Amino acid sequence: MSKSKKKWWFWSIGLLILLNFFFIRVPVFAFEFEDKTYYLKSNHFDLSWIHSVEKEEWIETYQQNGEQMLLTETHFKTFGAGVPSQSKDVSIEDGFVKMQINQLFKELNLTVSSNVKTTIIVDEQEIPLYKYTDDYSMVHIFIEKLPIWKLAKGGF
Repeated sequence: MSKSKKKWWFWSIGLLILLNFFFIRVPVFAFEFEDKTYYLKSNHFDLSWIHSVEKEEWIETYQQNGEQMLLTETHFKTFGAGVPSQSKDVSIEDGFVKMQINQLFKELNLTVSSNVKTTIIVDEQEIPLYKYTDDYSMVHIFIEKLPIWKLAKGGF
C-alpha cells in the first residue's frame, strides 16, 4: 500500500471516530433541578425516601426501557397511604414487603426534602438529592440521549 493510501485511511478512520464521538447518543437518566441538570450514566437506580405518614423507608427501583423509565419494584415496611393495592408478585425480604410493579413512566416530577431524605442509590452509592436543592424543590427525572462527549460533565 502506498504512503498516500495509508495517509488517506488514517484520516478517514480518524474522521469516523470523531464523527461518532459527536453524533452517537447514549441514553442516560437526567435529574433536572431549577438551575442545573445532572446525569446518571447507570441504566438503573433506586429511589429512596422516608414515608411522610408511616415514617418508614420506601424504595423504588427504576430501569431504562428505551426512552422511558420502568418502575420494576417497590419495597416498603408497612401498608399505608400510597401503597400499591395490587401486585402479582409479592414477597417479604429483610423486613420489607417487595412488590413487582413493571410500570412505564415517561418522566417523574419529584418534590425532594431533607425531612424525607430523598436519595438516589446506584451501585451502593447514595446520592442525597435533598442536598442538591432547597427543601420542597422539584426535580424532573427523565431519560435523555446525550452525545458521548457530554457524558464526561454534569454527572453525579
